[in-house]
Amino acid sequence: MKRIIIADDSTTARMFIKRCLQIIGLGDVEMIEAEHGKEALAAAKAQEVDLLLTDLNMPVMDGETLIKWVKASPKLVDLPIIVITSAGNPAKEAQLLKLGARRVLNKPVSPPMMMDALADFLDE
Repeated sequence: MKRIIIADDSTTARMFIKRCLQIIGLGDVEMIEAEHGKEALAAAKAQEVDLLLTDLNMPVMDGETLIKWVKASPKLVDLPIIVITSAGNPAKEAQLLKLGARRVLNKPVSPPMMMDALADFLDE
């Protein structure tokens, strides 16, 4: 079974992302929720994870720092990361892609946006 970590300090945002994933056919995937980057990083290190969806603005550890830690870890370096943020702008998006994010989606995310971003993940 595939596992996806959803890191966002907003319970509502995590619920909305989970619902989008269910709508696009990922209802049978194990979804692990994290309230901040440190929690998401611990979850990724503790078990096999197939995808990380993260917000940028979170307490304890923000999404950008989370990406840096994931990409610096030999065990996690290949973990695909998609950033879902309300703080999107072209310069920030370019920076996040350079750090190792696969895609950057602007909030509010929709099922079609999620479907497009996860097309290769869904084909596996």
